[in-house]
Amino acid sequence: MIRFALAVFVAAVASIAQAQDSVTLRFHQFLPATANVPANILQPWAADLEAASGGRIKIEFYDAMALGGKPADLYDQAKDGVVDIIQVLPGYTPGRFPRTEVFELPFMMKDPVAASRALMKMIDEDFASNEYADVHVLGAWVHGPGVVHTNKPVLKLEDMAGLQIRTPTRLAGEMLKLLGATPVGMPLPAVPENLTKSVINGALIPWDVTPSIKLAELVHNHTELAGPEAIYTATLITVMNKDSYAALPDDLRAIMDAKSGDYFAEFAGRTEFAVDAPIRQEAIDAGNIVTVLDAAETARWKAASAPVEAAWIAEMDGKGIDGTALIARAKELMAGFGG
Repeated sequence: MIRFALAVFVAAVASIAQAQDSVTLRFHQFLPATANVPANILQPWAADLEAASGGRIKIEFYDAMALGGKPADLYDQAKDGVVDIIQVLPGYTPGRFPRTEVFELPFMMKDPVAASRALMKMIDEDFASNEYADVHVLGAWVHGPGVVHTNKPVLKLEDMAGLQIRTPTRLAGEMLKLLGATPVGMPLPAVPENLTKSVINGALIPWDVTPSIKLAELVHNHTELAGPEAIYTATLITVMNKDSYAALPDDLRAIMDAKSGDYFAEFAGRTEFAVDAPIRQEAIDAGNIVTVLDAAETARWKAASAPVEAAWIAEMDGKGIDGTALIARAKELMAGFGG
């Protein structure tokens, strides 16, 4: 009887200790829960963490800015400890993450998985000590090739003239100017209203997020460029408050580390890109027109966009950042990762 009682007591103490070591982390992000990134990347990643920790790491999601603020506020919400984890595009705060922009240069990215892993590697070896020094980066990746979605056909470079086009990043905006369009910066959730009100004529967006804003119902023309380089891609980051990360018990921090970094980047880049093709086909099946520019026309767009890279290098040099070296390192890593 005494042995039984002692066993019960020990089990109870162990259970209490485990409960005390459990953590619940608040995750704030700007997309609806059903969008590709939260549904197929963030939520499975959180479930993976919970399973690996035996239920001791739990993630509470607050989607579509449920805790308030604008998408551009998310990074500071994590930095300041308003929430534990956020996911956002660095491009929503233009100029704040200049090194990260190397992956957003026009025609830089060929393969989103290779680019995602290269981005994460450069964060680990460089960016984490400067532009992300006030948070703990869990994962970073890029989406698939950007597409020009418009309310009228864009069949050649001249068709961009005069169009008001949503841009997700500063460098994509500079590119649009050179292509003859007027860039209008705004986060993804603002696109439907601005299309409906004719504030914009279209948007630069990858295929995977178009269903979340019903874009293929709002515009019916979609222009892609010949590969392998993408006209643009945007970077995405998932970061954690530094104190929240430091407060994790050692074993849970080890689990978090194992599910972060290259593991997260590869999973997110691959998963986000995987739905591009079926979503593209859905737009075609709905009667929308997808135009793929040939190599010669694509070369014209690429030549017109070339000054963006030169201007960016000069700007980085002015900040004391070696832009040429960043481009070389990004290309070296992407090639090493198969892209």
